Amino acid sequence: MLGESSLHPIKKGKAFTIMNDDPTVPPTETSEKRSSRTMGTPNLKDPCYVNAMIHFYRGELARIMVWRQRLDVTTTWAITSSTTIITVAFSFRDIPHIIFFFNLALVWVMLWIEARRFRYYDAFRGRVRMLESHFLMPMVAQSNGLLEGEWRRLVCEDLVLPHFKMSRLEAVCRRLKRNYVYIFCIILLAWVLKIFMHAKSGIHSVVDFLAALSVVGLPPWLTEFIFTGTILSLVGMMLYASRYTADEVSEFATRNPLWKL
Repeated sequence: MLGESSLHPIKKGKAFTIMNDDPTVPPTETSEKRSSRTMGTPNLKDPCYVNAMIHFYRGELARIMVWRQRLDVTTTWAITSSTTIITVAFSFRDIPHIIFFFNLALVWVMLWIEARRFRYYDAFRGRVRMLESHFLMPMVAQSNGLLEGEWRRLVCEDLVLPHFKMSRLEAVCRRLKRNYVYIFCIILLAWVLKIFMHAKSGIHSVVDFLAALSVVGLPPWLTEFIFTGTILSLVGMMLYASRYTADEVSEFATRNPLWKL
């Protein structure tokens, strides 16, 4: 419950401030104090507040589940298209290995689309985690003091002006680390096997491999750039994801013997 004062969101960049029209509030009072005075301290025994928050949590949980399912769809498209292209490439000897160019391009597009969807999923997941950490946890612990803090103001700001919680690069790297690195590795492995199996002459050195990597009608440096550029991009993005991003669930939590019921 937000009290008796009327709240007006005023846009300031990516956030807003909660304005209080109550003439009894001193004009020199800070926005944080006005927010605390307006909202008051929630009570776990207030059925109206608890029911509203429970329905809010269920609605946000349903929203992120929809976006989570959309992530699985793009991954399925990437796997299905890659499987089809690899099967066709190895079924016919006359098909040039340039077909893997299109396979890589298609998977990169799927990765970009999935990263965009993952940003929306993470944006709404932030609200769910906020409610789980600052509302459900005090409910389970039966501690009304744990409800204090700025989390309600942050949730209100995000409801009025939703914003992403991660950058595009971080979203791409996290989805690459989670799923797409394995797809890219299989494509590159199939590409190399295609070159060795269907080469016109034997490959005994790096020079022979680079010669077999070239495609008629394309400059030799283009195929070499795509092949090496893809490998270097994957390695760089994986290093970035391992250093600057974290998984949603910690691996150490599974070591707690109390959970093995």
